[in-house]
Amino acid sequence: MQVKRSGSVPTRTGEAEYFTGTVRLDPLVDAPEPARVRGFHVTFEPGARTAWHTHPLGQTLIVTSGLGLVQSWGGKIEEIRPGDVVWIAPGEKHWHGAAPSNGMSHIAIQEALDGNNVEWLEQVTEEEYRGRGE
Repeated sequence: MQVKRSGSVPTRTGEAEYFTGTVRLDPLVDAPEPARVRGFHVTFEPGARTAWHTHPLGQTLIVTSGLGLVQSWGGKIEEIRPGDVVWIAPGEKHWHGAAPSNGMSHIAIQEALDGNNVEWLEQVTEEEYRGRGE
C-alpha cells in the first residue's frame, strides 16, 4: 500500500500544445505495471479546453465543480455539471473543458495501453468551441 499525501506532487500547467487557455493538472494516480490506471484532477479556467484527442482504452470524467463542455467528433456540445460522469469510449475523438464564462474541474481517469494513455490531435478552433464548427 502507498499513501500519497495531498500536495506531495506539484501541480502542472497544461501545455499549450494540448490545451487552450489556463489549465492546471494535479496528478492523482499513475499505477505501476501491471496496473495501468492513470488519474488527474484537472481545473480549467473559463474558456479553457483540451485539444481534440483520443484514449486507447477510453476515459471517465467525473465533474467536481463548475460548468463544463464536452463534445465527441460529429456530435453536439454537451454541458456537464458537478456530479456528472462522462464515459468516452476507446478511440472516440473528443474534447472537454470549461464553459466560456465559468471554470470547471473534473477528475479524469484513463488506462494506458503499452504505456500510452492519450493521443493528442489538432486544437479545437474557436468556431468549434462556440458550436459553429462544421
